[in-house]
Amino acid sequence: MKVLVVGGGGREHAIVRKVSESKRVDKIYAAPGNAGIAELAECVDISVMDAEKLVAFAKEKGVDFTIIGPDDPLVAGVADAFTEAGMKVFGPSKKAAILEGSKAFSKDLMKKYNIPSAAYETFDNADAAIEYLETAKMPIVLKADGLALGKGVLICNNLDEAKAGVKTLMLDKQFGSAGDRIVIEEFMTGREVSVLCFCDGTHIKPMTSAQDHKRAKDGDQGLNTGGMGTFSPSPFYTDDVDKFCKEHIYQATMDAMKAEGRDFTGVMFCGLMLTEDGPKVLEYNARFGDPETQVVLPRMKNDIIDVMEACVDGRLSDIELEFEDNAAVCVVLASDGYPESYEKGKVIEGLERFDGVDGYYCFHAGTKLSDGRIVTNGGRVLGITATGENLKKARANAYAATEWISFENKYMRHDIGKAIDDIE
Repeated sequence: MKVLVVGGGGREHAIVRKVSESKRVDKIYAAPGNAGIAELAECVDISVMDAEKLVAFAKEKGVDFTIIGPDDPLVAGVADAFTEAGMKVFGPSKKAAILEGSKAFSKDLMKKYNIPSAAYETFDNADAAIEYLETAKMPIVLKADGLALGKGVLICNNLDEAKAGVKTLMLDKQFGSAGDRIVIEEFMTGREVSVLCFCDGTHIKPMTSAQDHKRAKDGDQGLNTGGMGTFSPSPFYTDDVDKFCKEHIYQATMDAMKAEGRDFTGVMFCGLMLTEDGPKVLEYNARFGDPETQVVLPRMKNDIIDVMEACVDGRLSDIELEFEDNAAVCVVLASDGYPESYEKGKVIEGLERFDGVDGYYCFHAGTKLSDGRIVTNGGRVLGITATGENLKKARANAYAATEWISFENKYMRHDIGKAIDDIE
């Protein structure tokens, strides 16, 4: 069969690699793809937001199955365009993708259906938001309502920071129209865990757990980013936590979306906080997380096409998800200065070191071909992933592999997965 993967980041590279392992697939296209994806798929220069061109291309090439990776096209309804054209597509409809597209919607949904989450208020007026903050308990969390590349969340330690945050989001429009409305949320403490779940509109099946590191600098300092690294599984995601989440969060969310006439088909990302009062939802995403995908999919035993087709066909209950009894760690190699200003076009050396080496992966996030060389083309450049028999081994392997790669202004965190030192 022929498969089209929409997107061009590290998440999509991980998806393409997993799709390439399927015995059912003999041709992969990627739009727009990147330099790493190009080694496994035929890349076509079509924007992820251009539904008309994507559908026309898929028809022209006889594509049997399309997978949409990023959030923007899902929230914009690109999956709907494929469905309306009578083509199989993996990814939620525009009506369902609002779960990620609007923080206010997801918070209201959780409140209505008693899904555990932090207390919150929603504001579309900066003065009203500041007035509320003057009596609120600190620290506090400000969230842009719309999509902000995973960066529209500000953790404010005091009133001055909170007021400045309102200005950044609502008045300075740092994240554009995403900050027209904001959610102000109580600050929760505990371990963070990410769980990606396959969904078919009725049934939901969680994958193995992971933990992301959002802050730019070691020790969880610096600005929020799209993710600087991750590990899987999380030792803090116990059987008891899993049982609670399956009943009170995962299936409850699926049922809530169905009750609202927004059946969710695709991947639901549940960002969780393991608080003293039990697991609570930090956020939802309507697609594979990035870089969580880079540690979850290498551990998955299933043929990903079988699972995705079962989701689209409404028969996910027939699938038994299986994962390797091992661990994986991903360290993001970024351009120094990310997530603010950084230079592109730096030649990347050492990529060939990963060829044919089992258990080591180099996922391209921000790269392109230039004059026959692969160069940097983004803030997050590569996701260096390695597996191991346990998290400590996987972490050691991943950091060793980061030394195989060199490029001018290479930057990374050195403490990805450090929390596991106390466990194993």
